[in-house]
Amino acid sequence: MKILAGNSNRPLAEAIVACLHLQLTNASVKRFSDMEIFAEIHENVRGEDVFVIQATSYPANDNIMELLITLDALRRASARRITTVIPYYGYARQDRKTGGRTPITAKLVANLITHAGANRVLTLDLHSGQIQGFFDIPLDNLYSAPVFTDDIEERFKGEKPVIVSPDVGGVIRARAIAKRIHADLAIIDKRREKAGVSEVMNIIGEVSGRRCILVDDIVDSAGTLCNAAVALMNEGAKDVSAYVTHGVLSGGAVGRVTASPLKELVITDSIQATEAVRLADNIRQLSIAPLMAEAIYRISKETSVSSLFE
Repeated sequence: MKILAGNSNRPLAEAIVACLHLQLTNASVKRFSDMEIFAEIHENVRGEDVFVIQATSYPANDNIMELLITLDALRRASARRITTVIPYYGYARQDRKTGGRTPITAKLVANLITHAGANRVLTLDLHSGQIQGFFDIPLDNLYSAPVFTDDIEERFKGEKPVIVSPDVGGVIRARAIAKRIHADLAIIDKRREKAGVSEVMNIIGEVSGRRCILVDDIVDSAGTLCNAAVALMNEGAKDVSAYVTHGVLSGGAVGRVTASPLKELVITDSIQATEAVRLADNIRQLSIAPLMAEAIYRISKETSVSSLFE
């Protein structure tokens, strides 16, 4: 197999190939003076099984175009099979019509990736399950739960923390982790008045005097997460930590997290950390490179990926 990397998250790509004892395929993505993107593969890929690692995080539009152009280059170079590895699938939150005359952009991006030449997709913790059906090609969606549970069991050894879902929509995700570590589950019921603003209403479950762990898939503005931490502390929680797969952390999110009651925010390296994230005292990254490397190996060998989570 051959593995290519775009510019969105080079450190993750290098960690993945290190796990596989391989080298990244020699390729380059350049920009002309007017910022047009140009991709070139400097090795023969004819008849090869090729994996392209590219998150569609900020700047999302540039990273998506990089991915599409690279896929087109590989298709025209007669690669046998092209698997797009997307650690973070951008536009995932636009997965349904939220009102009249609004797009379903998650489906549009899926169409673009398919028509550009991808034969299959490997991603991590999609925002919603129905996005898998937006693709007309095979898709494997990995889960960060095994990585999180290993870390939780090590950090909270001998204790019985409460796993907390910050909203009703994330209950399945939180329950999966609670089941793995045999922990209790609590749910925060909130009302969202408008996009990016949330109001905590009440907490379902017993959290008083307990160590609480919030679990979610995306932290962007961090408003929901910080409000949830405040609500839990007001209910008598001993302390509050959070485990979130994709640390988007846009705008003033990092400052919001550092000023919040959160003891620690743990994210994966699905999105390359900014300088602010690296310097934050209460933000820590876990690597998903071994998990993604194993999935890539299994896809290349045509063996089961789902058994990783059984």
